[in-house]
Amino acid sequence: MSNMAREIMAFILTTSGWVLVSSTLPTDYWKVSSNDGSVITTSTFWSNLWKTCVTDSTGVSSCKDFPSMLALDGYIQVCRGLMIAGVCLGFFGSIFALIGMKCTKIGGPDQTKARLVCLSGITFICTGLCSLSAYSLYAHRITSEFFDPLFLDQKYELGAALFIGWSGSMLCLLGGALFCLTLSDVLSSNSAYPSNRRAVVNSGASLTSRALPQSQSSHTRRPPPEYSSNSQHFDKNAYV
Repeated sequence: MSNMAREIMAFILTTSGWVLVSSTLPTDYWKVSSNDGSVITTSTFWSNLWKTCVTDSTGVSSCKDFPSMLALDGYIQVCRGLMIAGVCLGFFGSIFALIGMKCTKIGGPDQTKARLVCLSGITFICTGLCSLSAYSLYAHRITSEFFDPLFLDQKYELGAALFIGWSGSMLCLLGGALFCLTLSDVLSSNSAYPSNRRAVVNSGASLTSRALPQSQSSHTRRPPPEYSSNSQHFDKNAYV
């Protein structure tokens, strides 16, 4: 799979996961409980991070917002913080992905774009971890209260928002991991290029060193012939 196709697939996965996670933040049904009395009267209790409501058989809902943030249970405050952090990180991660993807015309050279894509992957991984921790903490509180025989208040079950959020978190984690693979491919290709270039330079230098003695031998000047000492002493009657 090419890097561009991988980035497009990772962007689709992460964006879909981020949208699913963001949609569960205002969703009503984080936990649901049905109180079936007679055939006529049926009440449904449900709650999320912001309010608790009850719906009767006629479809009329009566909701009550949580009075104060300081008076909330600790797990609800932690879930709120994790969800808001995950949504904000996913927003910045999508911007980094749009700038760093190869199919876009902004972002600079390939190495800079690869770093931005890797940063986007890390951001989406953090988004998935934050949201996954929030859903798991909320679900753990629901299940612990449901199976506790000493808990006498209203017991709830897992709502649809938790299952949607878990799916979105896994998509963010998977897409973020695919984004991080892009930087490893770019770094491996860049590290292989200098080694190949160095090998070519070394081979060229070895060929030059082998051919150098032959070229030097062909251009070596031969020493002038030595004349005998007798030829330099002419007799006085030589020109007579």
